[in-house]
Amino acid sequence: MNREPVLELVGVGKAFGSLKVMEGVDLTITAGERHALIGPNGAGKSTLFNVISGMFPPTAGEIRLRGTRISGLAPHEINRRGLSRSFQITNIFHRLSVFENLRIGVMARHGVRYGLMRPISRMSAINDEANAILERVRLARQHDRPAGDLTYSEQRALEIGMTLATGADVILLDEPTAGMSREETDQAVELIRVVTEGKTLLVVEHDMSVVFSLCDRVSVLVYGRILATGTPGEIRSNRQVQEAYLGEEVA
Repeated sequence: MNREPVLELVGVGKAFGSLKVMEGVDLTITAGERHALIGPNGAGKSTLFNVISGMFPPTAGEIRLRGTRISGLAPHEINRRGLSRSFQITNIFHRLSVFENLRIGVMARHGVRYGLMRPISRMSAINDEANAILERVRLARQHDRPAGDLTYSEQRALEIGMTLATGADVILLDEPTAGMSREETDQAVELIRVVTEGKTLLVVEHDMSVVFSLCDRVSVLVYGRILATGTPGEIRSNRQVQEAYLGEEVA
């Protein structure tokens, strides 16, 4: 089934001075797709995420979200257009409760700030939305617990919830299962599958079992360039990919 392109990268490059980290990256993510970005350490995956989400401006090429150019915009401007991301390192407010972390995200989306003078009815709706996200990421029982007291896997689930709280329908997850046990990884994959249903997902992930079980298509980034893009089966059997990255583990 043909789907409309949602996220498009055309000739995207990024250099830091004379160091070229990425060059000529072309990538198209379609609506509702779960797409993995894989590659060896130092290939430029996190840099590419930073460029897409606006943390770094590209030095070449163009990035489009639903046909509109977003390259060069600030992260909050890109977020308002419907794209949100998580980070390799858990990025939460450790001293605030789990609920408060999510409420901050919902408030930001609605343009509401903390203060004494705010409509109670509006805050009630925001609280309801934050609680609904808590249920979705399976942290309702941790409602009042300081976020810093959560287990590592629970903190990652909270960060996914904070990403959802922005209301974005294009989600970027940077190594969401890093540092997890096998059981925690399986639970995280199921959570991601559920909460991204109907959304468009681009994920950086090193665990090939996660990539091949979760994603519809896979792109391989090597030395700052896309080596191949295809279905998990196509990538698994691609000899160039095996030689450059996957090796004998999928041969």
